[in-house]
Amino acid sequence: MAVFSVTTGLTIWCAEAATLALVAFSAWHHNVRNRAYLHWGFGFLLSAIGFAMVALRGHIPNLLSIEIGNAIALAGQSAWIAGYLALDKRKIEWWIALPPLVWLAGVFLPWVNDDYANRVILYNLASATGATGLAMAVMSPGIRLEPTRTKLAVIFLFQSCVCFGAALVIGLTSPTAAEAANYAGIAALGTAFPLTLACVLTCRVIMERSERQLRLLSATDTLTGVFNRRGLFAQFAGIQIRAHDEKRQMAVLLFDLDNFKRINDSFGHHAGDVVLTVFARMARQYTLAGAFGRMGGEEFAAFVSVADQTEAEALAESIRAELCRAPINTGDALVPATVSTGVALSSPIEANMDKLVSAADRALYAAKAAGRNCTVVFGEAEAAAPPPAAPAERSGELVPTLDDQIHALRRVGSLAR
Repeated sequence: MAVFSVTTGLTIWCAEAATLALVAFSAWHHNVRNRAYLHWGFGFLLSAIGFAMVALRGHIPNLLSIEIGNAIALAGQSAWIAGYLALDKRKIEWWIALPPLVWLAGVFLPWVNDDYANRVILYNLASATGATGLAMAVMSPGIRLEPTRTKLAVIFLFQSCVCFGAALVIGLTSPTAAEAANYAGIAALGTAFPLTLACVLTCRVIMERSERQLRLLSATDTLTGVFNRRGLFAQFAGIQIRAHDEKRQMAVLLFDLDNFKRINDSFGHHAGDVVLTVFARMARQYTLAGAFGRMGGEEFAAFVSVADQTEAEALAESIRAELCRAPINTGDALVPATVSTGVALSSPIEANMDKLVSAADRALYAAKAAGRNCTVVFGEAEAAAPPPAAPAERSGELVPTLDDQIHALRRVGSLAR
């Protein structure tokens, strides 16, 4: 006698799956750009429909109840896999269709179709394939993973092992139909709780991703897409440690777009925004090994590790020369833009972010005093020197001190204007 009532178990699962489908569709309705919810909703819906057809065996033709019903239920696993791929914006691959394909490839064979135990073996093998596919989709290679994903992958691998184990036991013991039904019920119970836990962990993964995105937004400049001041300063310690480990120097590069107010006045604020965006995108490409961000207004900064002062100056000059090489096309006009750069260096042991930024700021003022569109570098000795008395203000812009101007004239040399 069968211990488990297959029909009762399937009916309970159909109700749960239908409820979860409504929840997933509601979530997608509120965030239509996230197609993961849509795929998961279809997954639960297909699972509910498929198992409902299986539960109706004897009331509907066997073809619908056995062959088609189980195929639809397994297609639900395929939709769940597609949901996890969509969550990471990965391409939907052909292998997600393996669970129903494995079932359909074997169920019409006479020695499978006519034997209940063999059908249970085939279904569990197909379900194990789906659970393995879910684990593969969760652990997306090359993507920054949320901590909960590992636990979720373990859950799916456990499901795969339970299904495969049930198929193996049935294959080795050659049970009667009633005994095979008991094995099938045990396998279903062994995967039911982990599946519920997987739903909870999936919600946790989505929460962790949302938290990470919020942290990223709080550290990102909305216009240019680079770090804002807060986000940039948070990167300093990591770059400092890396510079120390690699026995390199720590450098701060401070950039200020020349005559930016004139650009806004002459070409409009939209053109100014384009110039900021283009410069940020271009400069970030030169500082991928470090950190680059917008300090505010038309001022940007980069934290990098360099071998020496020459490398720091070469990096700053490459960015400066790239910007002034050709006018920026804003769609309405070609806008010429240049940038002045102040650079300050220090050994990683003695590097202090506030002091280095202050020294780079003084070097930047010196570059402005030297005629703009140039680079001024303060070495370790100059960066460590205390800042001069606060300069006077004139028309909203700080006036460089005489010492800064002397440093500029000594260091700038013959740079392109």
